[in-house]
Amino acid sequence: MTKTKFSGKDLLKVGIHQGPIMATILEILEDKYKYESKLEKRKLLKKLVKDPEAFSSDPIWAQVSLALQVEEKEEEELEEKKLKKQPANFTVFGADFIEREAYEQMVEAMRLPISVTGALMPDAHLGYGLPIGGVLAADNAVIPFGVGVDIGCRMCLSVFDLPKKWLDKHEDDLKSILLKNTRFGTGCIFEDPMDDPIFERKEFKEIPKVKEFRDRAYQQIGTSGGGNHFVDFGLVEIKNPENELNLAPGVYFSVLSHSGSRGLGAGLANYYTKIAMDICPLPRHSKSLAWLNLNSQVGQEYWMAMNLAGDYASASHHQIHKRISKAISEKPIARVENHHNFAWKEKLASGQEVIIHRKGATPALKGVLGIIPGSMSTPGFIIRGKGEENSLCSCAHGAGRVLSRRAAKRTLKPSQMIENLEKHHITLLGGGLDEAPMVYKDIDAVMKAQNELVEVIAVFHPRIVRMA
Repeated sequence: MTKTKFSGKDLLKVGIHQGPIMATILEILEDKYKYESKLEKRKLLKKLVKDPEAFSSDPIWAQVSLALQVEEKEEEELEEKKLKKQPANFTVFGADFIEREAYEQMVEAMRLPISVTGALMPDAHLGYGLPIGGVLAADNAVIPFGVGVDIGCRMCLSVFDLPKKWLDKHEDDLKSILLKNTRFGTGCIFEDPMDDPIFERKEFKEIPKVKEFRDRAYQQIGTSGGGNHFVDFGLVEIKNPENELNLAPGVYFSVLSHSGSRGLGAGLANYYTKIAMDICPLPRHSKSLAWLNLNSQVGQEYWMAMNLAGDYASASHHQIHKRISKAISEKPIARVENHHNFAWKEKLASGQEVIIHRKGATPALKGVLGIIPGSMSTPGFIIRGKGEENSLCSCAHGAGRVLSRRAAKRTLKPSQMIENLEKHHITLLGGGLDEAPMVYKDIDAVMKAQNELVEVIAVFHPRIVRMA
């Protein structure tokens, strides 16, 4: 039998927003339209949402019509009060392959009264609050969801004085080392977590919400999240003898990791975003961009918590690399690391101090090194920033998705991913279709679109990839 019953999720899909009116609509549908198909119900509700006033005299829908009209009016008043009519200027890099929805999301962000200027990176795609790949300069305010849920998500690369043939010879051992010394996924922990100086930080004692997450943070340090987080064994290729890594041209065995601040960062992001939304109500389509003024106590509290979460993410990476170094009995001869999903106090060319939010974007200040990974089968790049003002001294943080996780699982076949991995000689431990190489943009096209932002000093080629 065809299902005809409507749910709250169905209402959200046709544009009915969460609230008391949902229950009223579901009651009406069950009482008056019980035997109508879902398609007919959907058509009716779309008309209702599009023009609620047309239903003002309808004996069934008059109450809902009035509620929707009031809601509409409140939204308009809130938008008029809280958002600028004209968005602040922002520069787009790689516009030809940035989805329209991500661009429009950035336009909305630039309408905030605190927005000064911004940039959209070539790997940009739709996100929560700011698009992934969105960079926003704010005036004395920080947007928790502009930073992101995984605060201080980070890349870290360790280079070892070992040649390609060493990796080839020890491939089976290296697979075991990765499985033994990494943990992935929501709630994962080490049975024997390593202690770390990060836990002596005053924020863990003085900020109540941070203190609440301390025990979980202790258990999870050195672990990685799910999704696109990884720890890879691979080869770094250095061609230019003049490089900040002080390495001679050649190919070196390397470890590259991508992970963030785990449950600590996620918990803090959600907690302070809710506070920001209460303090700073915005129209529904912009509400997750609510901000905290840095002159306020809660703004300063979030700022300290955010910096702690970023340092915690760094400490986690160091533990991952320390475990692996110990397992292979080698010490790294060079290391590169950088945050994304973070906010920094920086100055524009005009001299104005602003808060630069880099949501899925890499700092690319002049002379600063960073890492831009590809996918599980494509190269990553160690880059040197050029300090380009139009990008707010930023660049991409990866290849950027072209398929959502749901779309990837729906449209791709395991055989397609297996064929791609075999073609590139990649060994995958874990991972799934939602992270298949085909869900990402062409990393070479992304890099080409930001030639004026960065220069490449080395290339990382993945060989053994560990994911959730």
